[in-house]
Order: sequence, then structure tokens, then C-alpha cells
Amino acid sequence: MQLRLGFVANALALWDASPSKTMTFKRYSELPDQERKQKLLDVTSANLEHTKRILYYLAAHEIPLYRMSSSMVPLATHPEVKWDFVTPFRKEWEELGRLIKKFNIRTSYHPNQFTLFTSPKDSVTDNAVEDMVFHYKMLEAMDVHEKSLLNIHIGGTYGNKEEALRRFHENLLKLPPNVKEIMTLENDDKTYTVEETLEVCEKEGIPMILDVHHHQANQSTEPLENYLPRILDTWKHRNLRPKIHLSSPKSEKAFRSHADDVDIDFVLPYLKMLKELDEDVDIMIEAKNKDLAMLKLTEDISKIRGVKRVSGGILNW
Repeated sequence: MQLRLGFVANALALWDASPSKTMTFKRYSELPDQERKQKLLDVTSANLEHTKRILYYLAAHEIPLYRMSSSMVPLATHPEVKWDFVTPFRKEWEELGRLIKKFNIRTSYHPNQFTLFTSPKDSVTDNAVEDMVFHYKMLEAMDVHEKSLLNIHIGGTYGNKEEALRRFHENLLKLPPNVKEIMTLENDDKTYTVEETLEVCEKEGIPMILDVHHHQANQSTEPLENYLPRILDTWKHRNLRPKIHLSSPKSEKAFRSHADDVDIDFVLPYLKMLKELDEDVDIMIEAKNKDLAMLKLTEDISKIRGVKRVSGGILNW
């Protein structure tokens, strides 16, 4: 079994490399008209440059997995701003794409919690579609859209989970087929369990990302090992390596919150389940310490008997 690890957005080992510099609509509105566009360009330029630095960092450490920041472009979908963020930076987007391909990095985005398809309000669904298309356009500008992922949660229940799930399937029809083709769904820590998320994925032909921390906080009716083979099977129609999320609780009282690092004792039982199935898996580390937590966990896993570390973020077991 091969495990490939990666991290989310910011590389803390790099100085001032946030790819998520933002500008609020309030700040945008306060600027003189002639300065607004330039501020959008300046913030986006910095985020693209920092993303490039992070890609080189990934290459230097041979880390093959990276979730890019959804905040690379400020106010891209705001109804009063919406602007062309591709044309002014066409060369920069293309350069990022060349680096991603050159370094063989598997990329993804995770649109925010408001991007959901269970709402009874058409406006919420329309905004979700727009946000998914926005993320797709960034991937397309880099020419990495065919091999990347857009991951979201199912959404809320609005007092009736059965009805919300019906709406999910109905509202998902509004999503362009090319965008749906690269989307994934993840179980969440409060509402939709592994079992419920898996059933939706199987019905829609969508790969499922297992989040083991969320599963511990919001468990299904059966043990996880009963679902795991089916979860892995959801990736086969796209012929992709399955992907999971790993993190550990901050504390017993703040169980749903992510700890700074990942506790090897918390995640080891899940890694052993995967080992039993002998399935190559990609692992996204969702910890406060980002790249530092990922590298630490990789080192911790490498100490297990039978595990060989072959790069900064790849292990053979």
C-alpha cells in the first residue's frame, strides 16, 4: 500500500506566503472607483505568486498533494463585483498549471460551507452553482481541471433530512456536467454520516472522500470497516486513487475542532483498515500546523514497522 500525503493552502515553513489574502466588500466599497480594480489585481497577484512559491516548496519536499486556497481571487462571485480574474493573469495561471504538471501534484479545492445543494431557496442553490463554476474556472485557467477535485459537503437538513436529500439530487441537476464530473462529497461532523454520504455518492456516481475525524464525531449505524470497501469503490468509475482526510480532535471538549498536529494514535486504526484492504490512498492533512503537521505525521507513520518513507510525503507500507 502506498500513502501520499499533502496539506491545505498555506505553507507555514515559508515566510509570508499566504495564498489567501482577502479584501472585504466593505473595504472594496470604501475605495475610490479608480482604485477598486487595482486593489483586486494587487491582492490576486500576491495570492498567485505565493501559490507559486508553495508549489516549489511542495516540489522540494516531494509532497504530491495540495489543496489550493479558495480565497485566491477576492470577490470573484460577489454580485456587485464579479470580475474577469483570468485574462489579466493568464500567464500566471498557465505557469501554475505547468508547475503542477511538472511536479506531478494532485490538486483540489474545497469551496466553503455555504456551497450546498440542500437549501429550499433557489438563490442558495444558484450561488452554490456559481461558486463551483468559479472554482472550476480557476482549475481550467491552469489547465489542471481534468485531474483535480472540487470537494463539498452535502449541506443542511432544514428540519427534514429526507426532504433535504431529495432536494440535493434535484438541485444538483443545475450543476454543469463538466463541473459535476470532478466533484467529490465528504461526510461531515454533525449532519450527514459516512453511511448517508456514501448512499448519495453511489446514487450520483460521485467519489466519496472519507473524513475520519468527522466520522468519529458523527458515527454511522455500522462500523466504518463495513463501509470502507464501498467508499473506495466510488473512485473506480473515474479511475482515480481514493482520497481521505485526516485530522485529530483538539480536545475532548472541543472534539470537532482540529488539533495543531495529527495524533498518530488517533489515526492509526484507520490506516490499519486501509492496510488490510491493500489500497493506495491519498491523504489530505487538515491540521492547524498545515505543512508542519503533515511532515510530522509522515515521520510518525514512517516509524511503524514495515513502513518505508520514500519522499517528503510518500510512504510505502
